[in-house]
Amino acid sequence: MEINIGIDKKARIGIGEHLSVLLADTFTLYLKTHYFHWNVIGPQFQTLHLMFETQYNELWLATDLIAERIRSLGFEAPGSYIAYSKLTDIKESTKVPSADQMIMQLTEGHERVARTARAMFSVAERANDEVTADLLTQRMQIHEKTAWMLRSLC
Repeated sequence: MEINIGIDKKARIGIGEHLSVLLADTFTLYLKTHYFHWNVIGPQFQTLHLMFETQYNELWLATDLIAERIRSLGFEAPGSYIAYSKLTDIKESTKVPSADQMIMQLTEGHERVARTARAMFSVAERANDEVTADLLTQRMQIHEKTAWMLRSLC
C-alpha cells in the first residue's frame, strides 16, 4: 500500500537515508560504550562502569526509535555490522584503551552523533517532517549533554 503521510516519496527517501546514518552511528556508539563498560579498569572504575551502563542502555533504546522512524517512512532499517560500517564514521575500538582514552573516544562519538543529527535537521525541516525533526532535536540534546558530562571527567 502506498504511503500517504504528507511527505513525498523523494523527501522520504532522503530522510530515510539520513536516518540510516544516524542509526549506524548510534548502534556503533552503543557497541563501543558497552565494550568499554565491560573492560574499564582503574581508580574511576565504579563511576565509569555505571556511567557507561546508563549510556549504553539509552543508546540501545534510541536505536529502536530511529529504526522505527525509518520503517514509518516506508524503508527497511539497516541492521548488520557490514551495513553500519559502511554508513558510520565512528571507529571501532579493537583494543581496550585506558579509562581516559575511553572517555575521550566516547566524547568524540557523542559529538559525532550530534553532528549527524544536526546535519540532517534541515532535510527534515524542508520536508515538513516534524516527527523526524523532533526525534533529531531529542537526539542532539542527549548527545550534547552526554559529551559535556564525559568532558567534565577530564
